[in-house]
Amino acid sequence: MSEPHDRRAAVTGIGVVAPNGTTLDTFWKATKEGLSVLDRVTREGCEHLPLKVAGEVRGFDPAATIEERFLVQTDRFTHFAMAAADFALEDARLGQADTSEEPYSIGVVTAAGSGGGEFGQRELQQLWGKGSRFVGPYQSIAWFYAASTGQISIRRKFKGPCSVVASDEAGGLDALAHAARAVRRGTDVIVAGSTEAPLAPYSVVCQVGYQELSTVTDPSRAYRPFTEAACGFVPAEGGAMLVVEAERSARERGAPVRAYVAGHSATFTGASRWAESRDGLAQAIRGALDEAGCAPEEVDVVFADALGVPEADRAEALAIADALGAHGRRVPVTAPKTGIGRGYCAAPVLDTAAAVLALEHGVIPPTPGVFEVCHDLDLVTGRARAAELRTALVLSRGLMGSNSALVLRRGDAG
Repeated sequence: MSEPHDRRAAVTGIGVVAPNGTTLDTFWKATKEGLSVLDRVTREGCEHLPLKVAGEVRGFDPAATIEERFLVQTDRFTHFAMAAADFALEDARLGQADTSEEPYSIGVVTAAGSGGGEFGQRELQQLWGKGSRFVGPYQSIAWFYAASTGQISIRRKFKGPCSVVASDEAGGLDALAHAARAVRRGTDVIVAGSTEAPLAPYSVVCQVGYQELSTVTDPSRAYRPFTEAACGFVPAEGGAMLVVEAERSARERGAPVRAYVAGHSATFTGASRWAESRDGLAQAIRGALDEAGCAPEEVDVVFADALGVPEADRAEALAIADALGAHGRRVPVTAPKTGIGRGYCAAPVLDTAAAVLALEHGVIPPTPGVFEVCHDLDLVTGRARAAELRTALVLSRGLMGSNSALVLRRGDAG
């Protein structure tokens, strides 16, 4: 798509709070090494539920970065978002951003699939156990999908365009696309991404009805997409926030451009209709490539959705081939989420963070725990693969039927 050079949507900052790392360095080191941190669920109240394995964020202390007055108003998923936003802004050299002169220059967009289940459960238990006088006033807002967008913008005094994508997994990529389009329309900076906290008992109960959810008890076997042993996906908490801004503002500040958000497209094919997702995902890929002005053979790596359901895995492999032609069978494909779990809307944002780092370092991270691939894909397994990377394609599908594709181009930070 044609756009003014100085309005190109540049990624200048990344902040992560993930099961395999709560700093960008630890996240990338674990991702590059193919480390799997999937383990038995330890969250209180989940002991007797069918879900046995997940990707938990451990060692995260929200009080270390977030003021008490915000902590008491918010759920764990917003704690992750506020911390990740801080890390991303610091990474983009905007840690002490002063918007007093231009209060509408920075906006926020997040995606959420479930909202604040832990906070909501606690307050409902108070309601039924002790009475309405024991329910806190923040019950009205802390569970809400838009809470992270609202609290980040209030805390940082960002008055630019703010929004939330209330969607399934693919909404994480859609949020980044919203950010890129806002930048192209004239906003200088958007803080964008997704974090999720779906491992409280109430939230887990809501998930056990998903036929795609893995209930395998062995962490090493619970999430193995693209194999004969595929048995569903493992959920995860955490996520990532990115600073997406106009290239001009980054250059003026002297901030390196880590990558460009070059193209995006989304389609919808219906809940759990995995065979149909082949056409929908292929169409999303074509649309994203078209917006980016990118030929199929220019794609150097694909970060796969990797649901772990045989029918869905087959549809994704075929969609890549349909959209990329013969190149689709040769292009390296990876799914680092098999080492940390699939964090709903946050999953493709973490994939995007990994893709930006892969472009910078010229390294394709492996797909942890997967070795014998049963689909016609060049899936990177075992260890990381060095490669000359200029363009990455990130894919996501949602349990409710959304399909999304995002094209990233390498920046100058690598």
